[in-house]
Amino acid sequence: MLSIKSKVFFKMILCFLCIFLCSAWVYKSEEKPLYKNSLLPAEERAADLLSRMTIEEKTVQLIGFWDIDGTKVLTGDSTFNEKIFQEIFRYGIGEIGPMNLPIEKDVKWKNAAQKFLLTKTRLGIPAIFHDEGCHGLMKPEATVFPMTIGLASSWDEKLFEDVYDVTAREMRARGGHQALTPILDVGRDPRFGRIEEFYGEDPFLNSRLGAAQVRGLQGGSTGVIDQYHVLATLKHFTAHGSPEGGLNRNSGNISMRDLREIHIYPFQYVIEQAKPAAVMASYNEIDGVPSHSNAWLLQEVLRKELVFKGLIVSDYEGIRQLHADHKVAEGSKEAALLALKAGVQIELPLPDSYHTIPELIKENKLDISLIDSYVKQILILKFNLGLFENPYVKVSDAIAEAKKATSQKLALKAAQKSIILLKNKDNVLPLSTNKYKKIAVIGPNADFAYLGGYSGTPYYNVSILDGIKKRAGNSAEVIYAKGCEITQNHKKNSFYNWKYALDIKLATPEQNKPLIEEARKVALGSDVVILVVGDNETTCREAWMKGHEGDRSSLDLLGSQNELINTIVATGKPVIIYLMGGRPLAIGHLKENEGVKAILEGWYMGQETGNAAASILFGDIAPSGKLTVSLPRSAGHIPVYYSRKSMSRAFDYAFSDNEPVYAFGHGLSYVSFEYSSPKLSKPIINSSGSVTLTVDVTNKGHMQAEEVVQLYIRDQVASVTRPVKELKGFKRVTLNPGETKTVSFIIDPPLLSFYDIRMNYGIEPGKFTLMTGGNSTDLKSVELEVR
Repeated sequence: MLSIKSKVFFKMILCFLCIFLCSAWVYKSEEKPLYKNSLLPAEERAADLLSRMTIEEKTVQLIGFWDIDGTKVLTGDSTFNEKIFQEIFRYGIGEIGPMNLPIEKDVKWKNAAQKFLLTKTRLGIPAIFHDEGCHGLMKPEATVFPMTIGLASSWDEKLFEDVYDVTAREMRARGGHQALTPILDVGRDPRFGRIEEFYGEDPFLNSRLGAAQVRGLQGGSTGVIDQYHVLATLKHFTAHGSPEGGLNRNSGNISMRDLREIHIYPFQYVIEQAKPAAVMASYNEIDGVPSHSNAWLLQEVLRKELVFKGLIVSDYEGIRQLHADHKVAEGSKEAALLALKAGVQIELPLPDSYHTIPELIKENKLDISLIDSYVKQILILKFNLGLFENPYVKVSDAIAEAKKATSQKLALKAAQKSIILLKNKDNVLPLSTNKYKKIAVIGPNADFAYLGGYSGTPYYNVSILDGIKKRAGNSAEVIYAKGCEITQNHKKNSFYNWKYALDIKLATPEQNKPLIEEARKVALGSDVVILVVGDNETTCREAWMKGHEGDRSSLDLLGSQNELINTIVATGKPVIIYLMGGRPLAIGHLKENEGVKAILEGWYMGQETGNAAASILFGDIAPSGKLTVSLPRSAGHIPVYYSRKSMSRAFDYAFSDNEPVYAFGHGLSYVSFEYSSPKLSKPIINSSGSVTLTVDVTNKGHMQAEEVVQLYIRDQVASVTRPVKELKGFKRVTLNPGETKTVSFIIDPPLLSFYDIRMNYGIEPGKFTLMTGGNSTDLKSVELEVR
């Protein structure tokens, strides 16, 4: 039995113990706040973190930082400069843009930046690193695939998923988290230097390839991003691909029906089907309102109609342009107010306007609740990406990812599927080394594989010359001549040409005259000539300032290239033209030239250009690429897109046909394909029903080949004028010699719907023509009635 004194003492001990435990619990909870508890949902963690943030800490989460060459944040020995970090990242940062560094330096810089943010800022909020991934990671020592307009020529959704899965894995392994791609702009003006970044001229094709690209980048269509994938960013919302005069950032006069059916549609489909993490606003204006200040576009259409729940980001300097260029704001503060209220959540690449947020709130011009909602969404992204728990990456992992043999094989496969055979007179292709013992490879683009804009720098680069030499081996002699130069100040470095080469000067006729004469002599000593001509990254690229142009008023081959071609054709040797570049060129004279036996549209085919081209030229595989843009006869013939209206090209020009040289969907093979007439499972459906269309395709040749089967639809009579045909389906099939496959398409309401005379979206009862074939011109049809 305890004495009273003992009982009192015991109670005092218990009391002190309780006080100690409570104090320890409070200390522990303060030491590890809720937002640092990885077991809690991201929403709850973000709410807790937000409640602890000052207005300065919130503001920096809505801005980006960019130092492409590292001159601001890295010291001379490429280590991070902590003094500069203290100045720039004192309160943290929302996103950090790409730095053009090789793998080891890139990883070390990112790790250093994340360590500083996590350990030297008050709340320890990591950054999202975004990178460019147009056709592979835009970094040194990265896998480079065909430029987008080239890759799209494969018409292969599975290939797109695979290519951008590799792009995502290389990006994430180097510490990147967000890809500023895919580009869903519909490109119908080849004067526009950015057309090389687009899929092509058709919204349906763009929508399907875009969804596949998002699935590859994000690792699926659920919107959940694992540790190997990255956030996809749809751009540019919207109508960026149709600028007046083909000049970058120009406004475009677009009807509301075209805006919705052509330019918004790909975004709508990809958002519904693939759940991309982010959307980027476009530089252009729509009906006088720049997209970065267009509340109707970003709030009413994107948020409400398209039900987009992800992040809306600015294009680089897009908010600055509101006051500097568009003149819809008097200064950076008003520009910030317009963009924030329109719905742009983060300013990239550097703070021009959003640093005024604290001032706008103090002046009661901006409600803090809006800023809180934006910041919370960005924090949730960072929690979901696992950046608080796993912010660092390893150099060894990044190098291993970049050097994967499977990625190199995929780069070759992608190029092989994307090269397009436009012409093959007298079946000069495939080349036979029994017939052609001396092969001349000539041209300004023959000895280096130019890669196009937004390109990384791969570990290796296979030129057309190298690829042909390797493939010919000892069975034929390969001889070479430059032929001519296109420009004077380009380098054998695609990133340099695209980014840094300014004031482009064409090579002069005097400079090229001896090169053409040398090429003539080489051609005379050969049995066949492969002429590699076209563009480089200085003559077709994104224009972003005076002295850095990329749009053109002409689509002709530049400089002395036509003189070179005519000189070589005059030798009487069979000539094969290989086009390398990013822009559809006016090549009607090459199509009609009897001495030009074959034409290959090679675009920019990536690091495996030469090997892929050689495998096509020598017939190791049959070409299977198809045009995603129609090739015009000249700049004066624009537009020539296939889905025209009935009266759009009712008459020819004086002295000139108005049809394209080669139409959308065109692409030859080394075999012929026979198409049956399409059949419907039933000839009549109601407006909510569906029907199955089938068509038989037969390989009539003697080698395995792939064909892209295309489906087009026309509404015969409607309340508003409709295109003569619209792509509504495509499937790539592989056929052995003599093999027949039945290809089927489901025709459902979305494929038959449009915006009627009252701007209501749906189906109008009536008759529809359904057409199938291997291109947009040679088609067989069947009629469907909707009641």
